[in-house]
Amino acid sequence: MKPNEFINTLEKGFRKKSNSLIALNQKAYMRNQFDFYGLTASQRREIQSPLLKKCYGISKDYLKKITTELWKKEERDYQYCAQELIFQNGENLKIGDIQLFEFMITNKSWWDTIDFIAPKIIAKYFKLYPENTESQIEKWIKSNNIWLQRSCLIFQLKHKENLDTHLLSHTIQSLLGSKEFFINKAIGWILREYSKTNQAWVIDFVQKTNLNSLSQREALKFIKT
Repeated sequence: MKPNEFINTLEKGFRKKSNSLIALNQKAYMRNQFDFYGLTASQRREIQSPLLKKCYGISKDYLKKITTELWKKEERDYQYCAQELIFQNGENLKIGDIQLFEFMITNKSWWDTIDFIAPKIIAKYFKLYPENTESQIEKWIKSNNIWLQRSCLIFQLKHKENLDTHLLSHTIQSLLGSKEFFINKAIGWILREYSKTNQAWVIDFVQKTNLNSLSQREALKFIKT
């Protein structure tokens, strides 16, 4: 199936099930930054499922082409489909795909896509290519792009006992003093999540680090004092 055929079929399905009232509510929830078809997540996945099934093991070029085209479209539903297409092909990611992921993170950026891409796609990529992790994270930390920086923080969200505390500590220390809500919230989020696995480390880190009040509050949310 050619990329344009994929997208045209997807668009027909989305339009058929569209709901203008739900779409307006979805757009308002995203601060009017993106248009929507007004589909529920289950409706969208039901529509895209037959198409994604045909795309298991697709080539790198095909993946890049179709993802880029979906990312350019106005309705947010297409971006959700694109990231799930990549996720289902996670075992076939190539080392150069990081450029595609940077494009996704830095275009039409908001928490809804970043919070899928980082812990699901970026995490898988770094698992496949661990030799690239530190240099890529360092590049993103220094990028001054809050969404790349947020990705540095939360890609380890589900790592549990495999979380690299040295890398996490370095990332947080590098971003201390940020005035960005999405950075300070992410610092608290990753620490809170890791507290489920290593509460002692999180307590010690919070005590030794001059965290933003939001970060500290979020980090200790699951810890009884």
